[in-house]
Amino acid sequence: MRATRTARLPLLLAAMLFALTACAGAGGDAETSDPAPTPTSTPTPIDPIAEWVDERMSQLTVEQKAAALLMVHAPGTDPAPLRAYVDAGVSGLILMGDNVPAGPAELGALTAAVQADAEAPVLIGIDEEGGEVQRLPWDGAAAADTLRAQAPAAAQAAFAARAAVLAQSGVNVNFGIVADVTADPDSFIFGRVLGTDPGGAADRVAGAVTGEQGVVASTLKHFPGHGAAPGDSHSSVPTAPLTIDEWRAGPALPFASGIDAGAELVMTGHLSYPAVDAAPASLSPEWHRVLRDELGFDGVVVTDDMLMLQHNGLPEYADPGENAVRAVAAGADLLLYVLPADPASMGISVDGLVGAIVAGVHSGRITEAQLDDAVERVLTLRRTLAS
Repeated sequence: MRATRTARLPLLLAAMLFALTACAGAGGDAETSDPAPTPTSTPTPIDPIAEWVDERMSQLTVEQKAAALLMVHAPGTDPAPLRAYVDAGVSGLILMGDNVPAGPAELGALTAAVQADAEAPVLIGIDEEGGEVQRLPWDGAAAADTLRAQAPAAAQAAFAARAAVLAQSGVNVNFGIVADVTADPDSFIFGRVLGTDPGGAADRVAGAVTGEQGVVASTLKHFPGHGAAPGDSHSSVPTAPLTIDEWRAGPALPFASGIDAGAELVMTGHLSYPAVDAAPASLSPEWHRVLRDELGFDGVVVTDDMLMLQHNGLPEYADPGENAVRAVAAGADLLLYVLPADPASMGISVDGLVGAIVAGVHSGRITEAQLDDAVERVLTLRRTLAS
């Protein structure tokens, strides 16, 4: 009986509480509680650049998207051939020494004449490292041969000065930060590196990126690292003997440092690390995966000059259309072509490259998602440079 009575106590207490509550309500002079506030959701901020890119993407055909993956060159200081490429839908132009006129004002007039879209300026790139690779004779900033013996702050100051010189003339992308590392004075790349050890190179690369920040878009080259791959990639496909773990402990460090510092582009080299992938990095899905997933790079991946593959004489790289498809399928966003005055002499035309990429999409070798992701990254960079 005790157990039964005890079990009933909660029921009795609940009944008494209900009765008291009812009486208080009937009296009419008890305060009523405010209703619980309705939860509100915080609206997700709209990214105006992403919104613009989405709108522009919705207007593009597959052919226009394919053209947007190209950066090309035409020799000379006449803006007309360059502007013709822009009107054909390419996203970028690379200036070489033959494009450089007498001074900054004349170069500024040239770059202004080729711009056609204020909302998304065409990418105008240049190899302005200083020293061995320097297109502008009026760039007096220090180069690698001096900077690699100095503190990272010196690299930051030099590349800040260099970026200002470029921006003054309408150049908005610098292919100028060499993230390769080697201590071998006989190496093809030795005179251009910012450090002879991975740690020192990493610090100076980060300084160089910081110096260019907000003035021009910075490019790290030549991923995954030319220093470990002896030979000149302009005329061969140099190979590096490193395993992936050896790469992570050495050549990777300057690239990781530059990416963390905010570099907007990474240039892939026509270099092979057979222990990782026999294909050149520019055509390697695995190296693009490493760049995206391990180093966390979410910017624009641009190839080194695609004509270099044809110049090496190997039959597997003789077809420019096939090279283009392989590069995009591997994960490249922007394909670089330093074209001669007569591109047909190399078996190349913009229409031909566009056709090859479109055919790659239709065949499934390039997925529509890959194409869209690449174009979105390029358009995001172009839109960012407009702001």
